[in-house]
Amino acid sequence: MEERSVKPDTLVVVWSSGDREVATKMAFLYTLNAKRRDWWKHVTLIVWGPSAKLLTEDSELQGRIEEMREAGVGLKACKACSDSYGVSEILEKLGIEVQYMGEPFTQILKDEYQRVITF
Repeated sequence: MEERSVKPDTLVVVWSSGDREVATKMAFLYTLNAKRRDWWKHVTLIVWGPSAKLLTEDSELQGRIEEMREAGVGLKACKACSDSYGVSEILEKLGIEVQYMGEPFTQILKDEYQRVITF
């Protein structure tokens, strides 16, 4: 019996750094290009930890998030994290789906059709 290789078609980018330069020079740059240039069929950015607070304080980063949303990048944020910073409502207003991420992220890690990178 011939084995077929399965190629993942989904990229999940976990952005957890509170460092603005990590966002602009790495996480956002790669995430947006991965979607716009069709490097991956599906691209999702998860805002997790200190990045949630940084995003709500930086209008330029918010504009970049809007670019990603318009390009078709899925946008999610960890509710436990954003609640701890008191920013869940602000993230929702930015068009980000805020939800508890522990269980969904575990499923993402177990799915052979998805790849995860973190910044």
